Formats: sequence, structure tokens, C-alpha cells
Amino acid sequence: MASLSPWLAQAQTKAPAPARIKIAAASNLKFVLADLAAQYKQETGVQVEVNWGASGNLARQIVQGLPVEQFISADEAWVEELVKTGRTVDAGQRYAMGRLALILPKNSALPLSQGLAAVVRAMKPGDKFAIANPALAPYGVASVEVLQRAGLGPWTAANKVLGDNIGQATQFVASGAAQAGITALAWAQAPEIAQHVQAWPLPTALHAPLHQRMVLLKGAGQAATDWHRFLLSPSAQAVFVRHGYALPQ
Repeated sequence: MASLSPWLAQAQTKAPAPARIKIAAASNLKFVLADLAAQYKQETGVQVEVNWGASGNLARQIVQGLPVEQFISADEAWVEELVKTGRTVDAGQRYAMGRLALILPKNSALPLSQGLAAVVRAMKPGDKFAIANPALAPYGVASVEVLQRAGLGPWTAANKVLGDNIGQATQFVASGAAQAGITALAWAQAPEIAQHVQAWPLPTALHAPLHQRMVLLKGAGQAATDWHRFLLSPSAQAVFVRHGYALPQ
């Protein structure tokens, strides 16, 4: 019997392709998940492919058939909505607590170090204040709470510009299209953003806790389950903290 040609023998003994998992994740997680996914791929060979967006949009897309195995939300409410549809394995797990930051363009002369109220008082009548759309993004809901609790709701009603997600809201400020805004602390700290903005962390007492929850979807494979478990590990939790999140409570 003729021996196999070298290329055919190599093809038949070639290792299987590395596993790939597809997930949906809130936009505030862009930088921390980039680090975690790179670390996980190095350790396991598993490639994590992410669909980014506002939590509300992602939840609706999943209901409509978005082919992902895991949903990492910016809050708990959108996970709860998915649980009601019967598409999840369980009720999910908290993985982090989000934090907010007030941001200004890098060259702004507004008094950032004096806090939110001082910044708003110093803004001109036509200036714009960017936040994520509260109808879609939990960080937008928290931003509205911050403005209301600081007594600034009426002022910003006519001056707000809404981003579809926290990333777009941040870009409004970074580009100078808005003169101030509120974003995720994780975005404000990321080198890619920090070079374009000034940031001031906002007190967590100004908004309800941003309990962030993730959940596996029915049909999730073992690779997705292992990744889900990894995100709750001490090493992954340390990465979340380094990126400006607090540990889940």
C-alpha cells in the first residue's frame, strides 16, 4: 500500500483548530475584556469573539436570535429580562460593580477638580453634556441619577447629547463634540481614552449600585462555561479592579 504523501499525512495529524466562543458584552467592558480575552487565549488557546453594544440592545438581539453563548451585561435588569424568556442556563452571576467618571476634553478649562456642580455651572448655555442613552444603557441610567441627585437635572435636560452606548458618549467628549460628559471609570482610565480626556471619578453615593451580571445562554458549550468560570476567578477579578471596577457584592 502506498504511503501517504507528506502533505496529506501532515493534514491528517494536524491538531484541531482552537476553540472559539461568541459572546455579547456591554460597551463599558471593551478594555477590560480585551485584556482578559488576550490572557485567556494565551493560557487556553480559546478565542473569545465579542459583540459589543448597549446592554438593552444586546438583550433584544439575543431574544431575536443573536448567536452567542454568553451575555455580559452592565447591570442586572437586562439579565433578568433574558431569564424571563427562558433563554438562559440560570439567573447568572454578579462579576463586578461599575463606577462612573466625569470627563472633559483634554484642553478644557472647565474646573474639573472642583467637581460636577462646578463644571456644570461654568458651562455656557449652548454647551453639550454627553451621557449614554438611559433607555438602552445602564450607565446612562446611573448618569441620569447622578445629575438628578446633584440637582443638575433641569439644566441638562436641554443640553444632553445621548450616545447609543457608553463608548459613543465618551467619544462625543473626546472629540470635543460635547464639552463634558459622564462615562465608565474603566473607559476614562484606558490609555486610548485618557490621552484625549480629563477625568474625575464620581462618588458612588450619587447613583444606585451598578451591579454587573453575566449569564450563560442555553446551548453554551464547555468552552464558554470554562470562560464564564474564569471571569469569576481571583486572577480575573484582579484585572477588573485594575481597570476601575469594584468587586461584586
